[in-house]
Amino acid sequence: MKYLVMVQGAQADYEAMKGTASDRSPAWSEQELRAMFAYMNAVSDDLSESGELVDAQGLVEPARTRFVTADDEGRPVVTDGPYGETKEVLAGYWVLDCASLDRVTEIAARVAQCPAPVGSPAYPVVIRQIDEAGGADLGGGGTA
Repeated sequence: MKYLVMVQGAQADYEAMKGTASDRSPAWSEQELRAMFAYMNAVSDDLSESGELVDAQGLVEPARTRFVTADDEGRPVVTDGPYGETKEVLAGYWVLDCASLDRVTEIAARVAQCPAPVGSPAYPVVIRQIDEAGGADLGGGGTA
């Protein structure tokens, strides 16, 4: 079964990783940043070695994103980030092919233990099963 394992963050966290503290997140030192990347790379390396890794990516900061919606007449409305009303965003993800929900939960628990500076916000690691049936069962009894 394939799963999407999502790591969350906020614009303040990206700023903190660049050395700018806020009331939401302390500034990261270069050593702390290296430790976090080494930890996450080790998780990905282990998953690649076990054959469970399908894809993994970190995402750029919310300030470099866009929202695209439609107005009442159906015309596109494009808004650049960052978004003050958005508290948390998807910061990165893994697509994993695991034997069970228990196994992917073990992996998510490991991801949740990633080192961070004292006082950094703790975000949940979100697991979503990928609907490999292509949405064939939209009545709620599907695989998701």
